[in-house]
Amino acid sequence: MKDVVLNKLRKTYNKGGLLAVDDVSLEVEQGSIFGLIGPDGAGKSSIFRMLTTLLLPDGGSASVHGFDMVRDYKKIRNSVGYMPGRFSLYQDLSVEENLKFFATVFGTTITANYDLIREIYVQIEPFKKRRAGQLSGGMKQKLALCCALIHRPSVLFLDEPTTGVDAVSRKEFWEMLKRLKTQGITIMVSTPYMDEAGLCERIALMQAGKVMSINTPDQIIQQYPSPLYAIKASRMSKLLQELRTMREIAHCYAFGEYLHLVFTNDNQVTQQHLLVLLRQKGHEDLELLPVTPTIEDCFIELMTAGTEPSGLTLKPLP
Repeated sequence: MKDVVLNKLRKTYNKGGLLAVDDVSLEVEQGSIFGLIGPDGAGKSSIFRMLTTLLLPDGGSASVHGFDMVRDYKKIRNSVGYMPGRFSLYQDLSVEENLKFFATVFGTTITANYDLIREIYVQIEPFKKRRAGQLSGGMKQKLALCCALIHRPSVLFLDEPTTGVDAVSRKEFWEMLKRLKTQGITIMVSTPYMDEAGLCERIALMQAGKVMSINTPDQIIQQYPSPLYAIKASRMSKLLQELRTMREIAHCYAFGEYLHLVFTNDNQVTQQHLLVLLRQKGHEDLELLPVTPTIEDCFIELMTAGTEPSGLTLKPLP
C-alpha cells in the first residue's frame, strides 16, 4: 500500500515568481523510510508543509494515508506527526509540560502511548522538569520527536531532523527511526546530508524543486554512468584548476582530500597520458585510483548533466 502519493505537486511563492516545487511525483510505501535528499532550497520543506496541510499547493495533488491533502486536511492533521526543521516547541515550558500539551491537543495522554515513545523518552526523562529552551541540541531533537509521536501517527514527517546536532546524536536518531519503523509507522525524512541517504530504503534526489532520481540508494549508485577516479597531488588547488581545462577530463570536482574525476575517453593510455602531463606541469606525489561512486557523486552527476559542477554547495557534515 502507498502511504504517501504525490502527483505533479507544484508550489510557487512571490505571486508565482519563485517556483519552489516543480511538478513532483513520487510514492512512499507503507511502513518504509523514504528520504528527500538535497541541498537547501531544493523544495524539501515546501513539500512537507503541503503534505502536512500547512500550505496549499498551486497545482497537482497528493494524498497521505489515503486522505486527500486538500479535501481531507482535518483527517491528515489527526493522523500524521510533523517535526519541522527549526525547533518549534514551547521554550518556556518544561519537557514534561510540552509533552502533556501535545498529547492533550490530540485528545490523548502520555500514558496511553508511552510504549511508542518509551525508548526515546527515557533518555530525556531525567530532565523532564527542565525548560525546553535550556536543552542541548540532541535533547531538543528527542523531545520534538516524542511530541510528534505522542498521538501515535500513521505517517511521520521529519524535516531535516539532524541539522545542527553532533555526529553521535545523528547516529542515535537514525537508530531510533529504525526502531519506529518496526512499529509500522511510515517515515518520510528530508536531509541535506548525503551520507544519510544510505539509511533510507528509497530516496528522491532533489535540486531546484525537481526530482532528479527516485530509487534505492544502491540502485542509484549502480546507475552511475561512467568509471569514477580519485586523484590527489601536492598542490590540490592548482591541480583542480588545470584538470578542469584538460580535454581528457569530462568533469572534475573536490571531494574530501581527493579530487573526483571522469575521463572523456577512459582507457589506460588516457590515464597514463594524464599523469605524464601533470608531472610535466610540476605536480608531485600524484595518486590516481578508481573509486566506487557515493550518493554525493551521483547527485553531482545528475545535477550537472555533463557540465562542470561549479557553484554547487552541499552542506558539510557536522
